[in-house]
Amino acid sequence: MALNMPYIITSNSAPDAQINIGLIGCGGRGTGAALDAVHAATNSIYPSYGYHTENAVEGAKAAKENVKIVAMADIFQDRLNSSREQFEKVGMNVDKDKCFVGFDAYKKLLNIPEINYVILATPPHFRPVHLRASIEAGKNVFVEKPVGVDTNGVKSVLESGELAEQKGLAIGAGTQRRRDNSFQEVVKRIHDGEIGELRSGVCRWLIGELWYLDPKPEWTEMETQLRNWMYYNWLSGDIFVEQFIHSIDLMNWVCQSTPIKAIGLGGRQVRTGSTFGNAFDHYSVQYEYPNDITIFCLDRQINGCTNYIDDVFIGAKGRGHFSYQHTGISLLDGNPWRFRGEKNNPYQTEHDELIHSIRIGDPINEAKQVAESTMTAILGREACYSGKEITWETVMNTDQDFTLEKYEFGDLDFAPVPLPGKYSFG
Repeated sequence: MALNMPYIITSNSAPDAQINIGLIGCGGRGTGAALDAVHAATNSIYPSYGYHTENAVEGAKAAKENVKIVAMADIFQDRLNSSREQFEKVGMNVDKDKCFVGFDAYKKLLNIPEINYVILATPPHFRPVHLRASIEAGKNVFVEKPVGVDTNGVKSVLESGELAEQKGLAIGAGTQRRRDNSFQEVVKRIHDGEIGELRSGVCRWLIGELWYLDPKPEWTEMETQLRNWMYYNWLSGDIFVEQFIHSIDLMNWVCQSTPIKAIGLGGRQVRTGSTFGNAFDHYSVQYEYPNDITIFCLDRQINGCTNYIDDVFIGAKGRGHFSYQHTGISLLDGNPWRFRGEKNNPYQTEHDELIHSIRIGDPINEAKQVAESTMTAILGREACYSGKEITWETVMNTDQDFTLEKYEFGDLDFAPVPLPGKYSFG
């Protein structure tokens, strides 16, 4: 099955099998993913580009017949309640006796026999454990990216992918750029040699600061960190792993490989207070890929700066451009090409395809793809943390584990901010 081209799902192309969703992680991303899975794709995530084509809309509607959310799980009651209210607004009611709260809530959800489609959208730290438990319970899974925060977690995901293959289960990943029809077309043109031999690339994710929740007096330190999970590397993997993985997955897709090694620098220049945990606020990483391809990466979350979210890959005859404003090809001899078709909604399409693959008995398994992209991000993070050049072989053979001894509300320490030259990877 070709995974880099979208399905056009029609009522004649897939069995009318019931899809019963269990949502683990009821924050904004989990709620959005669940809604994507149950709604027909009548609106684009990029309104300026219009809607799906008529055929794609009808296909998405067909895919969503007999799809419902039957259970929810989250560490926090208020997050679950907010998500449940969003579902109720669109006529999707979840029984209270199938709503579970706490660190072990996922186990209770997975014990429900009729669930056959689990969405994993907790902070990335928990995804390897939740994925393994889901596959062992015989569930198909949609897992958000990144799929881990440390090397042992990523290797666990690779093992879960193999187990899913043996059991005939699907694993879809939230690397939605691979479902963006404009990105697909540019990648195809690059792979077909339109820009010539690939030589280098520049990927930028330069934005301002994101959300932060002021701790409440009744919160324990564990709760504070969980609610502000983005700023703690044991929970998010740091911003380079949690956010820049979008560009990293594109890099691996374009280069059709994982990198050989990485070197970089980074730190925290503006977000220096202890309230921001131990995460960096900027990164710069240089990756070396096979065939002498060098990719330069810039990642930043600092206010008041020039912002860019774009990726450019440079070949001997031209360039491939990727952004949400412009995707296309520019050539040294002129004749540029720009995608001007109707944009699809990749967040919707990733569920369309996954559900379709389950229904026709040919399950998608993207565990290896998303695990390798996550490990590529960890490679870059660790190169910046340590200030040293690190190889792919090293990162694959290092047993790094951010697992806690126990998971309960109370006091909790976290690792100090990594200092290049003093921090040691491993």
